[in-house]
Amino acid sequence: MNCPCGSQETYANCCKKAHQNIAHAKTAEQLMRSRYSAFVLADGDYLMASHHSKTRQPKEKKAIVNWAKSLQWIKLDVLETTKGLEKDSEGTVTFNAYFYENGKVDCIHEKSAFLKENNLWMYLGLSK
Repeated sequence: MNCPCGSQETYANCCKKAHQNIAHAKTAEQLMRSRYSAFVLADGDYLMASHHSKTRQPKEKKAIVNWAKSLQWIKLDVLETTKGLEKDSEGTVTFNAYFYENGKVDCIHEKSAFLKENNLWMYLGLSK
């Protein structure tokens, strides 16, 4: 199966590696792509594990999984990445995530902030 993140790799050679061991996400963009794939797969455990401890809301896991399952995910477009490389400690990724909901196409446009925690990339939240 092709990876949901749009990398043109198979899922096994792409986001599955991060889903099994978050250390495989070497950049903020790789983590963001793996999180998108986790939404497509409704993998709440990974979504919580890849969320920075300062902003993680474990009580929201069930609602996030239910929401993710209620959509038909279409594709991810990464628009811009600022910093977020292996040597960096912070970065942002701007993206569009397209999905079907209630019979129509919609899009999440977000500039996400990422921060390293224990030397691992983590999703912090919306960038300011």
